[in-house]
Amino acid sequence: MATRLPESAFADRLAAVRDRLAATDADAATWVGATSIEYLTGFHHIQTERPVVLAVTDDRVEITVPRLEVERVSPNPRIDAVHDYFDYPGGEPVAAAVEMLNGLGVDSVAADADGPPGVMGYEGPAFSEFLDVETQSWVDRMRWAKSDDEVDLIRESAKWANLGHRYLADYSEPGAHPATVSQRASTDASRAMLDTLGDDYSVRVRGDGPVHAGYISGEETALPHGHTPNERLSEGDVLVTGATANVDGYRSELERTMFVGDYSDEQEHYFELMLEAQTLAIDALGPGVPVAEVDQVVWDYFEEQGVTDLAQHHVGHNIGLGGHEPPYIDRGWGERYDGDDAVMRPGHVYTIEPGLYTDECGYRHSDTVAITESGTETLTTFPRDIDSNVV
Repeated sequence: MATRLPESAFADRLAAVRDRLAATDADAATWVGATSIEYLTGFHHIQTERPVVLAVTDDRVEITVPRLEVERVSPNPRIDAVHDYFDYPGGEPVAAAVEMLNGLGVDSVAADADGPPGVMGYEGPAFSEFLDVETQSWVDRMRWAKSDDEVDLIRESAKWANLGHRYLADYSEPGAHPATVSQRASTDASRAMLDTLGDDYSVRVRGDGPVHAGYISGEETALPHGHTPNERLSEGDVLVTGATANVDGYRSELERTMFVGDYSDEQEHYFELMLEAQTLAIDALGPGVPVAEVDQVVWDYFEEQGVTDLAQHHVGHNIGLGGHEPPYIDRGWGERYDGDDAVMRPGHVYTIEPGLYTDECGYRHSDTVAITESGTETLTTFPRDIDSNVV
């Protein structure tokens, strides 16, 4: 049972970016992306109008944060010094970060961006107004393949997502409201998870539980990213569910197409087409397989069945600290990347979620599948067949 990354993971990551830094002419590497900062140091924060800037040199790790984050980041054993500004716009985040870099003797940086992102109204100067800047995407690329420790966390996430989804199915019935069913399933699964893991659970949530389970229903299912409608469930409704759990920042994804009561012949037809497409995609996965090829397998099947007009998105995406991460299982991936970057590698963890969407409703399963040295491991386990998905 894995509940948090070992300390060695951060040491390995920092060593890896230092190796990349040594191959450049830059004096330091900097990051302003919240996920990259979390990946390298374990310090997780909400990206707002108050920028955070991480600096890594060959022998130091320092960070500039708004005043309200000082107490949260100061105990972090991987960060050698914490600098702060009071707030934004009263403070000057970039000026404070440049002062930190000057104190490290830095004149040039390899940066994930030429300044903090314009989130929640932030507007500020670029780093290049003060320093020589070259851009890099080292951490983004490192996150493509997960370590065994990371896959363990995603596997643990999938276990609790499965429980949340089971509660979701059990609590769904005609007359129930989707929002209250979701709240009940999420709360009960979160309570079970927290009771089971106890102090081993790494604090990752604010005001809610680590498990989320819910669905869209009715006509909203015809929209791949539909909303939860304000209408109670009725016999004949189609549901597209979703469940996940946060384990030290890592997530899995489990989705199912479900039916409230009996399904029609038409609904069974589209469900079975979707299920076969997902099965073909899962069977096509493996180490060394071109990423684009898996999407092509599904597209060829949809063409054969005459339903390409009902497809609205690619087959899936990598998942980990981010809900969506590259590589993307998309026919265009091979046009953008070649060599090792174009193929699936051990440590890649994909959602497999081809969908079909009629004018009335949508049909989509999603399972989380890890690429291994010898094949694949499907981490989500809720049944996929149609009769197991009737509530």
